[in-house]
Amino acid sequence: MCGKSWLMALTVGVVTVVAACTPSSTDSPGTTQDTGRSARPSEAGVATGPDVTVPDAYTPVLVSVLGQPTFPFLGTDGKYHVAYDLELTNASHVPATLQKVEIVDGANPSRVVATFDKTVLAAKDPSACKEADCGVLRTLAFGGRVSNTEIAPNASLMMFVTFSFDSLDQAPKVVLHRVSLLGANSPAPGNPVPVTELVTPYNIAAGTPMVLAPPVRGRNWLALNGCCEPYFVHVTAANAFNGQLVNSQRFAIDWKRLNDRGQFFEGDRTKNESYVDYGAPIFAVADGTVEAVFDELEPNDPGVLPADDPVKRQSLNMHTGDGNYIVLKLGNGVYANYAHLQKGTLKVKPGDKVKKGDVIALLGNTGNSSASHLHLHLMDGPSPLASNGLPYVIDSFEYVGQMNMAAFDAADDYLELPAGMTFLPTNPGAPQPRKNQLPQANAIVNFPER
Repeated sequence: MCGKSWLMALTVGVVTVVAACTPSSTDSPGTTQDTGRSARPSEAGVATGPDVTVPDAYTPVLVSVLGQPTFPFLGTDGKYHVAYDLELTNASHVPATLQKVEIVDGANPSRVVATFDKTVLAAKDPSACKEADCGVLRTLAFGGRVSNTEIAPNASLMMFVTFSFDSLDQAPKVVLHRVSLLGANSPAPGNPVPVTELVTPYNIAAGTPMVLAPPVRGRNWLALNGCCEPYFVHVTAANAFNGQLVNSQRFAIDWKRLNDRGQFFEGDRTKNESYVDYGAPIFAVADGTVEAVFDELEPNDPGVLPADDPVKRQSLNMHTGDGNYIVLKLGNGVYANYAHLQKGTLKVKPGDKVKKGDVIALLGNTGNSSASHLHLHLMDGPSPLASNGLPYVIDSFEYVGQMNMAAFDAADDYLELPAGMTFLPTNPGAPQPRKNQLPQANAIVNFPER
């Protein structure tokens, strides 16, 4: 769900990666299942699986993971990425001020996989995170930035976690979370003191990403708002649905096309038909069954995000925010959501079977959208917003390079540039063939005409 305000040019801190063991499959949707995990008391604490133990301790901050176990996926930077969200709740009588959160190898907690210190968790001036390594700690509602790392008594914040490995054999099977803070060290009244918790085992070896065919075809497709840093709006789109926090858009991409001059439109910028991608065919990314369709909304005028308009926002809700959409059931608990489609072009109905590569609709500008584009994400349930997002990769494409962010910062609400500027990379080389990777945020790619 997008507009010029989709993109926030921030960066998250670089994390340290260390060698560990090779991931294996367990119980993520679309993967082989293993029901051998268990939890049982032990003298050292709680054993949660082979070689992973959580020590018994008073822990003032409760740490829980949103969604199911996950797995690494290969990005266009050549690294294997892991991304998930934490909810941190201060269950004590005094404020808890986070000093550092470390992701550690569950089988060897002395081995640190990633470190997020206070400067990465938050910033005194949240607006400074536009160009700084900060901002992974957010409010529960709409991922609002926080200016410090304090969690009030009986309050909660979210933490958007991402880290990467140079190779799969560096990734542990299970991680633990070491939280260093100033807070309560017992249930009894007292002043904040240094506390360190080792908590919340999380399986990051729960299979492999589903391999998809491209949802669009042709040259110069831009992966707007893609994974995984929390300065892009999809990554921080967690919200409260059906009695729980979910983040369906964690791995979503807004696909928008450029012409060969690096512009989004030609001619009258106030007309949808002027935009290069408007009306482009949309393809099934895998064999599947149509779970749901919605085909009632008229196109928006370019340049205005309905959520920012006092009148238009009244018509937005969890059923209309994605505009006209199609949900495909891909099997093994995996669903694909296609959003913002052009009214009257949906070629399928619930129950229809589709094959990979079938044309299912045309690209549009409906719902909470200020310009034509295709929003696509995978999820672990049929609800476009009330399911958790799943990582995936695309089978084949050419990597052109990264969008010129200076141009994007200079663009207006119609994505029009000052004369002489282009969204294309400033020093592009020859397009690089890629297989089984997820295009990362602001990557420009060519998809084959199959």
